[in-house]
Amino acid sequence: MSNYPIASEPRYPLPRIVYMGTPEFAVEPLRALLDEGFNIVAVITAPDKPAGRGKKLQSSAVKNFAADRGIKVLQPEKLKDPGFLEHLQQLKPDLQVVVAFRMLPESVWKMPSLGTFNLHASLLPQYRGAAPINHAIINGETVSGVTSFFIDDKIDTGKILFREKVEIPLNYTAGDLHDKLMETGAKLVVKTVAAIISGDWKETAQDALVMPGEILHEAPKIFKEDCQVNWKLGGVQIHNFIRGLSPVPTAFSWLKSDDGDLMNVKIFSTSFFPEIHTHAPGTIVIPDKKTFNVAVKDGYISIHSLQLPGKNKVDATSFLNGFKDISRYRFVHN
Repeated sequence: MSNYPIASEPRYPLPRIVYMGTPEFAVEPLRALLDEGFNIVAVITAPDKPAGRGKKLQSSAVKNFAADRGIKVLQPEKLKDPGFLEHLQQLKPDLQVVVAFRMLPESVWKMPSLGTFNLHASLLPQYRGAAPINHAIINGETVSGVTSFFIDDKIDTGKILFREKVEIPLNYTAGDLHDKLMETGAKLVVKTVAAIISGDWKETAQDALVMPGEILHEAPKIFKEDCQVNWKLGGVQIHNFIRGLSPVPTAFSWLKSDDGDLMNVKIFSTSFFPEIHTHAPGTIVIPDKKTFNVAVKDGYISIHSLQLPGKNKVDATSFLNGFKDISRYRFVHN
């Protein structure tokens, strides 16, 4: 039996739903909709792209899942392409559900009679943008959530249907929060679709949810150059930065030897402990064969897992066992 039963006499018949999404985050909501018996007539996802060392074409997680379930898949290069728009029109969508996709042109989001709604991985209007999960962790938030809202002509500004809060446990990484919001988001998508079908919903303008004096944080896309660790910052800020980029896109730093050689190091897991010391920021301190500490202005960042170029990700003990001359190096911001 459905966890979100549709009204016995719904305002609309069971709608024809077109689902749009690309990454793993979008798979669980699609799975939930199918498990609840909703009528998914097609999935729209990103075109296959070359990936890996061999540059072989790789399908999106949503495409792979949809294909396994026997659902029609469309992969338009351009959403304004007349051929795609005609194909979409022929599907006769009553409702469109968007999860982790790209910005839609008006000709697409206005097409269904019941509208087009999006699932966003934050409590809108906070953290509008492409990377809400990463930025929430980087900023040290203790609460996040998911929001369903009707799409309009701007990014993440449409009227809100439902929000669901999620607590962020201490030392959660972006990957941890991703998985938690993915599960919560799947349930919220099902709830939203059921509510739209039954007519049991109301929409709320985002401005009405902004508290007096509240500062709205943005969540822009994060590029590789944004991921370098600045060891001159405070320890809490550095720790939050690293866990907010773990496991992807991954924080990195440069190991510089006494001779000036540089190595790029990815850093996945850390902890911070405050302590008064005289070391310069970026100085590597090895108190024992298992502990890899880096000095910052108000203490030490202890690195628990990291990765050298061309090597596998390892824990601190394995790294130190294989890197005998670590005392010749320090971390720098290049």
